[in-house]
Amino acid sequence: MVALEIDHLSVGYGRRLILPSLSLPTLHGGRLVGLLGPNASGKSTFLKAVAGVKRPRSGRISVREGEQELSGTVLRRALGYVPQEIPDATALSAFEATLMAARRSSTEDPEVRTAQILHQVGLADVAERHLHEISGGQRQMVAAAQMLVGTPRLMLLDEPTSALDLHRQLFLLDTVRERVREEEALAIVALHDVNLATRYCDEIIVFRRGECVASGSPASTITPELLREVYQVEADVLQHEGAPVVLPRPSAGRAPSE
Repeated sequence: MVALEIDHLSVGYGRRLILPSLSLPTLHGGRLVGLLGPNASGKSTFLKAVAGVKRPRSGRISVREGEQELSGTVLRRALGYVPQEIPDATALSAFEATLMAARRSSTEDPEVRTAQILHQVGLADVAERHLHEISGGQRQMVAAAQMLVGTPRLMLLDEPTSALDLHRQLFLLDTVRERVREEEALAIVALHDVNLATRYCDEIIVFRRGECVASGSPASTITPELLREVYQVEADVLQHEGAPVVLPRPSAGRAPSE
């Protein structure tokens, strides 16, 4: 089973440290982990560091499969990353972009697998269209298809539902959760919608100013006190079928503090 260990991770841009010294509890496969926090709290930077897109200044990122620590080509094939910004300035079609990912992951019969995954995510009708010709939501689903076409043991998704309508938000999270369950993979999903996170995630990690301020089950993590402290929001937290449901109270119209 895959596991991710983060110990005193420091990541920044120029002189600015985004993650000063981040440590997390070990995250294990078979779990969908929701990454929450306000804007500029370090969620994207963390995912980029784990994905190998952003090089840490110090600290340790360890991805293990049983007793083996993964590295090099084995690690790259074990990772699946859906970035927040999906490029559209490319001459590739949706099919070609997904096919490239299938070939990188050494998928057997990559053309067949690509057609299957595009059909699964509802993109078969735009498969031959170039990325700049389709909507932002469709490009987001292409990015998800690029991840799902392989068999990543660790899936990293940075706000993958931001451009999707409600139906596709639920479909994508259902699909990721099903992959997690079937293959005992680990998925870490950065989300802004707290209720989506509590509905789908087994664990919640909350960032604020580059630090982990809470982690655990949705029921133990999402409380009125945490929402007030982290988001500056007054809200009631109810329980529905074992999951917390956040009901914000009417705002007084004050701008959030820095």
